[in-house]
Amino acid sequence: MKKEARILGIDDSPFDKFKDKEVLIIGTFFRGGSSLDGVMTTTTAVDGSNATARIIRMVKKSKFYTQLRAIMLNGIAVGGFNVVDIQKLAAATKIPVIVVMRDYPELGKIKSTLNRLGMKSKVRLIGKAGKIHKVDNIHIQLAGCSLEKAKELLKISCTRSHIPEPIRTAHLIAAGIKLGESKGKA
Repeated sequence: MKKEARILGIDDSPFDKFKDKEVLIIGTFFRGGSSLDGVMTTTTAVDGSNATARIIRMVKKSKFYTQLRAIMLNGIAVGGFNVVDIQKLAAATKIPVIVVMRDYPELGKIKSTLNRLGMKSKVRLIGKAGKIHKVDNIHIQLAGCSLEKAKELLKISCTRSHIPEPIRTAHLIAAGIKLGESKGKA
């Protein structure tokens, strides 16, 4: 795989779960992990169910759409519990999807909370996302690509930390826009 493969990193902005109805989603286009080529945005409902459709639309309208080799998400949900159907995202865009997580998720706690809130369909989406793999110091879920291909994409995009540069940069931009200055880790 080329070191300059186009990768889209996606993260949501910080939000107030009691006040905000929508959350800003940032996408950053990178060549590998070295060069930022573009930024795009969309919004999605806090704790809603429109993240998959909004991200599909954002990706497909991009001028880089035909050049993309992977979509990387910072976690499987945006805006709280707006869970992304990564299988549907990969199928609709025909682009592999890699969910990146710094820590192994507390699935039991997450599923219990979703069930208590009456969001059982989101529990199914989390299960549909498939096996969680540990790769070096992060955890990933995949749709539309093999574990070997995902490892190659991670190798070329993790240039400054264990988190791929496209996700790290999307996180920094999203926090900077919402809070006036970026804080914390992706």
